[in-house]
Amino acid sequence: MIASSLLLAPPPPFLRNPNPNPSSPIPPKPHRLPSPPSSQSPSSTAPLLPKSLLLSLISDQDRGIKTQSNPSKRAEIIQAIEDLAVLGAGTITTGPSLSATWRMLWTTEKEQLFIIKNAGLFGTSAGDVLQVIDVGNGVLNNVITFPPDGVFFVRSSIDPAPPQRVNFKFTSAVLRGSNWEIPLPPFGQGWFESVYMDDEIRVAKDIRGDYLVVDRAPYGWKE
Repeated sequence: MIASSLLLAPPPPFLRNPNPNPSSPIPPKPHRLPSPPSSQSPSSTAPLLPKSLLLSLISDQDRGIKTQSNPSKRAEIIQAIEDLAVLGAGTITTGPSLSATWRMLWTTEKEQLFIIKNAGLFGTSAGDVLQVIDVGNGVLNNVITFPPDGVFFVRSSIDPAPPQRVNFKFTSAVLRGSNWEIPLPPFGQGWFESVYMDDEIRVAKDIRGDYLVVDRAPYGWKE
């Protein structure tokens, strides 16, 4: 769709030299271990490394197009996703914070990648690819934009199944230009699980075994 800080006890005080002779050498000060870093919440610290690794791995993959011809890179990315999913295990990702306009960063979904890769054949290019989710109203729109005015989107109804699964059913699809619109019939249903989600990104796996990495878009998409 974690470890806490270990506090180190201070070392015992150094015992004074019982020899009252003032000529006796002054004993060295005891070595004290550096103080450990202050304790922070797991959500703000622990996921940083695997999350940063994942974002680095997908940063040059053209949303997944380049990954299709690079099995070793795909394996690296999926392993990073699985590592991040371990950190997200048990968290609830189907609540109100799931409602957002999510922008695709990377995916293995062949149909979306085909459209992105071949949009030029239709005299255009693909812009942002979005998942627009409204948990309260039970609505999901999958959107591919074709700037400046084109868009293809599929409407779905959703039924969250906490802690991480969302069931969906396609209800209609629309291909729209600046002054025209072609309705298409609904097709299919399934589920996805948001295995990791924070204030910036979400990582999901679906019924077909595809993976999706999205971030929170800086804008809200509306029909």
